[in-house]
Amino acid sequence: MNFSEVFITRPVMTLLLMVALIAGGVFGYATLSVSELPSVDFPTVVVNASLPGADPETMASSVATPLETQFSLIPGLDSMNSTNVLGSTQITLQFRLDRNIDAAAQDVQAALAAASRQLPPTMPSPPTLRKVNPAENTILQLTASSPTLPLSAVDEYAETIVMRTISVIDGVANVEIYGQAKPAVRIQVDPTALAARGISIAQPGTAADSSTATVAIGTA
Repeated sequence: MNFSEVFITRPVMTLLLMVALIAGGVFGYATLSVSELPSVDFPTVVVNASLPGADPETMASSVATPLETQFSLIPGLDSMNSTNVLGSTQITLQFRLDRNIDAAAQDVQAALAAASRQLPPTMPSPPTLRKVNPAENTILQLTASSPTLPLSAVDEYAETIVMRTISVIDGVANVEIYGQAKPAVRIQVDPTALAARGISIAQPGTAADSSTATVAIGTA
């Protein structure tokens, strides 16, 4: 006795079993849910630029517009959105699903280099980019502290060693640091002495900025 003999000798049972299978399939297909927001990894790159003290209109015209002009030339770009607030601009670039995110990030980096000459020279640092997935959130948070080292030293260790080590791990899309302590120059002046010498209150700050400019080696 083989497996098919049971269905051949009992046709009524075979018919009922086929009807049950068809009815179950139709019922399952009718009740199959469709996700309105499926989980899709969109190749997305976010660019951030800062210009302290600039209003949103200035950020849009002086920073966002030159960058958007260069980004629009990148192949495979699906959408581009920019947000301009006081002293900061964020541009979100979303590429087609068939676009490799690493290649897209390289194209964005090249576009940033091409637009650097059109950006305001008073920007404290060049724009930065990061690869993101809008459907994902932070999954791991690390805290760094030291009972002996100052906060600036802990921040330097986190940026130069910890951040770079984690960012090269396979599967890591983005690494961010919060609570940074950047070194700063603080100048205390005597308004009376400045007035006696005909110096305005803004001139010491301007002199400090011009004497501490960061330029490439070989640039006068």
